[in-house]
Amino acid sequence: MAQAPQQDTRADLVTCPHCGKRNRLRAAAAGLARCGSCRGMLPWLTDATDRDFDAVVVQSSLPVLLDLWAPWCGPCRMVAPGVEKAAQAYAGRLKVVKVNVDDSPETAMRYQAQSIPLLLLLSRGEVVARQLGAVPPDALLQWVERSLPATKP
Repeated sequence: MAQAPQQDTRADLVTCPHCGKRNRLRAAAAGLARCGSCRGMLPWLTDATDRDFDAVVVQSSLPVLLDLWAPWCGPCRMVAPGVEKAAQAYAGRLKVVKVNVDDSPETAMRYQAQSIPLLLLLSRGEVVARQLGAVPPDALLQWVERSLPATKP
């Protein structure tokens, strides 16, 4: 008997920057991330693995900033604040997804991550822009701003 694909039920708790209410946001949800109370845009920062990558990233209606990283990587930890800043600055326009390459080698191979940190801007799973190596938060935000117009709705 064939088994139906599992629905992703993993959710993150996100505090609304506008009203302070906590919201449960599914990693693979469709549409925009809005506060259930004030309807303001929420910063969408989540994780994905090989198992749920397509549901979380490829099927996203928003462009995705993909951070391919590893916990032992010093430059990856240096980039993390900029990645979080991008999620906040582009709330409603961008979904930010972190993938640990040690735990998700198939995704790392899929995007040819031979060195990390590797930041990719994706539209429906297709690479629009690549940023290899550690960049300061302001440079990361400028790269996202330049690259976003190239994404397809």
